[in-house]
Amino acid sequence: MMKPGFLSQNQSVLWFLATLGMFTLGVTALAEATGTGALSTSFVKTLGKTLCLCLIAIAMDVVWGYCGILSLGHFAFFGIGGYAIGMWLMYARTESIVSESLSAAVIPPTDQEIVEAIGTQIFGVVGSSDFPVIWAFADSLGLQLLMVILVPGLMALVFGWLAFRSRVTGVYLSILTQAMTLALSLYLFQNDSGLRGNNGLSGLQNIPGFDATPQSMISIAFFWASALALGLGYLLFAFVTSGKMGSVVRGIRDDEARVRFLGYHVESYKLFIFTLTAIIAGIAGALYYPQAGIINPAEIAPIASIYLAVWVAIGGRGRLYGAVIGAAFVSLLSSWFTGGGAPDISLGVYTIHWTDWWLVLLGLSFVAVTLFAPKGIGGLFDLLIRKEGSR
Repeated sequence: MMKPGFLSQNQSVLWFLATLGMFTLGVTALAEATGTGALSTSFVKTLGKTLCLCLIAIAMDVVWGYCGILSLGHFAFFGIGGYAIGMWLMYARTESIVSESLSAAVIPPTDQEIVEAIGTQIFGVVGSSDFPVIWAFADSLGLQLLMVILVPGLMALVFGWLAFRSRVTGVYLSILTQAMTLALSLYLFQNDSGLRGNNGLSGLQNIPGFDATPQSMISIAFFWASALALGLGYLLFAFVTSGKMGSVVRGIRDDEARVRFLGYHVESYKLFIFTLTAIIAGIAGALYYPQAGIINPAEIAPIASIYLAVWVAIGGRGRLYGAVIGAAFVSLLSSWFTGGGAPDISLGVYTIHWTDWWLVLLGLSFVAVTLFAPKGIGGLFDLLIRKEGSR
């Protein structure tokens, strides 16, 4: 339960929630399914995915910008959440297709025959038909939703406990998180990983039981869910980073040894932050990939977590709204540049194709922000607020 006066002491939270609410209503009014149709279904999905990326960016900001732990593995938790919900989506969708195709048989199929047919459909692409152990709960939506929370949480808890009790800090901890992510992605690339190897899980946009529902309606429903998750996540992390806990967490970032000398159990605070942000990252992934339609091991590669750190740095770490700004800004620009929205520039002897140069532009932006605006885009808002207050 929140202590009285929390929102009154954190006006930025109210501003953010109000802005998010107006944005959600605006998109709803312009969407194909619920409004004028000015926004296409694909763009609504892009906006929904962007909100999910904003949520994991906030988680990254809390663990790095507030607690000082530069994790290069948080996108792995995001991917794990996507795989967890994707397993149920693939199983349930395949089950409905198999059951419908076998319903016309002269002799009704047994439950075992249906399961074997489902296994053949899902794993035939990797030359198998048997369900791996990790698919044990794939037929249950409730259990798979629980896995969205438990698997990233337990993974972060075990990893964090081992790392923090050994007092691994700084760049060494970053390397360990990156190694964890790399090991996981390399394992998932194998066909015997149980998750279809390099093929990943596909067709996730087809929600079981909603075959007659148009994608335009499904996209706006996921957009609403993503907006709600972002709002609740922002509220949660604003609460966590305020008050006594927020002061201790920021103290750990600034001078861990002094906080430990004052009697605080630093490892417990770091483990709590690391585990909580991993769980939120898993939830964000579970909302993201049904909108993306596919997930494969490349999504968990270390480069994805590095991009995440870049988003937070560009937006302004140590500011929750800065993480949102950075993730939304870079994500939407990436969609524009790589999706053909940005016109190519002809220089006579050479033509700039933005699909090839986008990552270079992103890298240069990161360097520029680091050198000339270390507080990121969010720092500009702070500067404007101080100027208004001085008048």
